[in-house]
Amino acid sequence: MRRFHPAPDSGVRLVCLPHAGGSASFYFPLSRALTPAVDVLAVQYPGRQDRRHEPNIDSVPELADRIFEVIRHLDDRPLALFGHSMGAGLAYEVALRMQDAGLPAPVRLFASGRRAPSRDRDERLHLGSDEQLVAEVRKLGGSHAALLDDPEILETIMPAIRSDYRAAEKYRYTPGQKLTCPVTVLTGDSDPRVSIDEAAAWEEHTTGLTELQVFPGGHFFLADQSARVSGLLADRLARRDADTRHEARI
Repeated sequence: MRRFHPAPDSGVRLVCLPHAGGSASFYFPLSRALTPAVDVLAVQYPGRQDRRHEPNIDSVPELADRIFEVIRHLDDRPLALFGHSMGAGLAYEVALRMQDAGLPAPVRLFASGRRAPSRDRDERLHLGSDEQLVAEVRKLGGSHAALLDDPEILETIMPAIRSDYRAAEKYRYTPGQKLTCPVTVLTGDSDPRVSIDEAAAWEEHTTGLTELQVFPGGHFFLADQSARVSGLLADRLARRDADTRHEARI
């Protein structure tokens, strides 16, 4: 866990899980925007940045197990989960583990840039060449796309990217399991990896209230719409007891 901006007096904690190939620092701007009202923690997966010498983990269930073992002890204030792309699927699995362990459910799950767990696509990019993976990352954009022009950096980050794509593409959810917490789904209206219908299907995975927020942009809409995204999160975390169910286009 990485805490970029301490918020000891906050009333709620938000644990953020990065996308495939991403790192904790992706959430630095969000942490800055939400502090001091929210205590933001970002997960640093093995195999990148200051953990680059640790083996990558290419399994969503194993990553979820490890993350759960850390956050299960963060019980001093209400906790919410935010995940983008692969991180959204991970957040869902972590939330299920919290429920199964008899812990308080997350006050809210924010699922960003990811289709519902039950909406599979036959994607096998993790089996392709480095060139194919690089082309995919470039197409989707994101904070690390520009790093692909540096051969030395590319050599360093490719193992993590491939491992994460393998984890995301091989993941299959277990039918019958449902969350009890409210879910806010965020998606871009031109995301090639998530259709509006696939995003809306998150409502099938919780008995709580669900809302769908559609932003202008592609897979990394949250970078271009950072102020609106952070404003949405701040609002939902501030009024945790006033949940509504609706679709909105911002």
